[in-house]
Amino acid sequence: MNANAPASRDAVRDLKIKEIRAVPLSFRVPEGRVVRHGIGAAVKRDMVLVRVLTECGVVGWGEAHHGRGPTSIADLINNTLSHFVLGRSAASPVDAWSAVYARHIASHGQGAGTLIALSGIDMALWDARGRYFGMPCWQLMGGTDKPIPAYAGGITLGFQPVDSLVQEVAGFVAQGFRAVKLRFGETLDIDLARLTAVRRAFPDLTLMVDLNCSYTLQDFRRAAPVLEEMRVYWVEEPFPAHDHRPYREARAMLHACPLAAGENHYGRFEFHRLLEDGSVGILQPDLSKSGGPTECLRIANMASAWKLPVCPHSSASPLNFFAAIHLLGSIDNGAWYEFDAAIDNPYRDELCSAKPILDEAGCVRANHRPGWGVEVDEAVAQRLFAIPGPGFI
Repeated sequence: MNANAPASRDAVRDLKIKEIRAVPLSFRVPEGRVVRHGIGAAVKRDMVLVRVLTECGVVGWGEAHHGRGPTSIADLINNTLSHFVLGRSAASPVDAWSAVYARHIASHGQGAGTLIALSGIDMALWDARGRYFGMPCWQLMGGTDKPIPAYAGGITLGFQPVDSLVQEVAGFVAQGFRAVKLRFGETLDIDLARLTAVRRAFPDLTLMVDLNCSYTLQDFRRAAPVLEEMRVYWVEEPFPAHDHRPYREARAMLHACPLAAGENHYGRFEFHRLLEDGSVGILQPDLSKSGGPTECLRIANMASAWKLPVCPHSSASPLNFFAAIHLLGSIDNGAWYEFDAAIDNPYRDELCSAKPILDEAGCVRANHRPGWGVEVDEAVAQRLFAIPGPGFI
């Protein structure tokens, strides 16, 4: 146990959950820097910050995705899910997870909102546990701090003129990225023109493509030959998560390029369907959406049995960024890390004390500080309190 940790070694008692508080946060994207892609223009970015206080005074921090309704997610945590978790111990995130499952998910339907809210709580419990024992979460998970290859993603590389897009990609290459993710969903012809231009400018760059659920099967049938010709590494979410038949049909149109999905799948039960269907070759659970670290470890272990790689989708703040890195270092099928390459992100630059660093090989590593290794400035959180209205228009 850390020298600064409580003297008592009764972790179950010391880490008894005394208080849970969720706060919805927002910031406006500055004019002129709004990124458009297949789900709209990102005019503001939301998140839900979760703080767990334990009996011994250790505090754990987590992030829940906004779910397009950050105040609703925070309310669900504060006024419903906390009821099932208070009094349990952060020493066993599985116990808290199971309590919410038994009392809320199993009896009232799984539901995206519940899994998103539970994700933030679960992430905070892992952080508290790591802080108490003075260990990084990757160590608690049985992992290592191995290098993880990263690609430039997040709210960036959106719809823009071809020359501008090529220039933006060049900037990321200059920063050391060996891979970038392009956004599709404007029109088929424009999408393919952008992809072709970037591939011609960067013949050796690894390219992923995110369709943001914007294509029809007819669109995909026309795009598939070009996607393969341009050596796209994966094609992400061509259709909504519940469109199982189109995923199966699209999979048959590709040979060397797998489909990727998972950021809009909630809990291991929805991922089980993906595995059984056999249509998705890369799984992308989000630790702030898919059930938290506890559930994402289960999802990764399920995927490992099918020899499928896991590349977590990452969200708004370094809490989720580092949680994804810790997870990737702790599983045998971890692959790529999504690096937030957005120009403006106060969560990354002001709210949190640390952020992932890209090394000379285009990789990131987990830190060695306790928990997720991220401190939160609560004064900044107060300044970034939720702004009404949609984040994408």
